[in-house]
Amino acid sequence: MALRYLTNFIASEAFKTAGRELRDGVPRLVKFVCCLKLTNTYLFTVVLTYGPSMLPTFGLAGNLSLAERVSTRFEKLGVGDIVLLRSPEVPKKIVTKRLVAMEGQSVSYIVDPKNSDWVETVVVPKGHVWVQGDNIYDSNDSRKFGPVPYGLLQGRVFWRVRIFALFWIDFQLKWFLKLRNQDWNHGKRVHIFKRIEIWATDGVNLLGFTPETC
Repeated sequence: MALRYLTNFIASEAFKTAGRELRDGVPRLVKFVCCLKLTNTYLFTVVLTYGPSMLPTFGLAGNLSLAERVSTRFEKLGVGDIVLLRSPEVPKKIVTKRLVAMEGQSVSYIVDPKNSDWVETVVVPKGHVWVQGDNIYDSNDSRKFGPVPYGLLQGRVFWRVRIFALFWIDFQLKWFLKLRNQDWNHGKRVHIFKRIEIWATDGVNLLGFTPETC
């Protein structure tokens, strides 16, 4: 009986119509996904930055931005650009830093800005770049791991959505206050931001097609 019911269902017009729609829809879906993948890999990608290393340019969390990959592939990056970088220490991690010097250029930096004013000067070797976070007091960058091979650069951030950051920070603070049962109106601002800095890490979280965590 079950077999006869299944046979009748397969022979029905509804099943045939569904089969035709599926047959026509799958190629379109595959083309759409391939188009998105190619766009994300070779043209631009959406990023969500978080962490203290790029303060005050980027907030602690919720900085939705667009990064293009054309400048990286055609070596059109310049000093001052904010770039996506594959961490030389943790290859699975993507971080965002500012491009400070290109190959052949010299750069002077404070070795330990928290404890001294000691300055060192280095010349960036061929095929490498020097990157730093805007927050020199809390950033893991070329001052610690040295010049970075140009091939690790993944893109250049060119546009930020500021309003998203405001809503995201507001949400995180409310959630944190609810969790810790603390009152935002009674002098807890500094403590809260310090805790968020501990939770956050340097970098970006690529959204959508190739999600990564930092």
